[in-house]
Amino acid sequence: MIYILHSSGKEELELSRRKKLLPAEEQLKLNNISYGIKMLYGEPGSSIVYYANKEQFDLVIIGSRGLNSLQEMVLDSVSHKVVNRVKCPVLVVK
Repeated sequence: MIYILHSSGKEELELSRRKKLLPAEEQLKLNNISYGIKMLYGEPGSSIVYYANKEQFDLVIIGSRGLNSLQEMVLDSVSHKVVNRVKCPVLVVK
């Protein structure tokens, strides 16, 4: 999940980020699925590609906002960057 959050301070920003992840964490815990959380900073596409390639993941799962072809070409979507640059399979979820 990629969110752009606005806040008045660093602590408030971290708290906002953690709150966004709570529903997903609760589902993982309920289903007894092990997981880890890593907060990345910087340009989303490049940060995800760098981290995924460095950690040599078996699979990257990324969401897509469902941009049309023109929007994707102009905006160069994060999921598009990841699909084209990560060295493992990528599952894009709409």
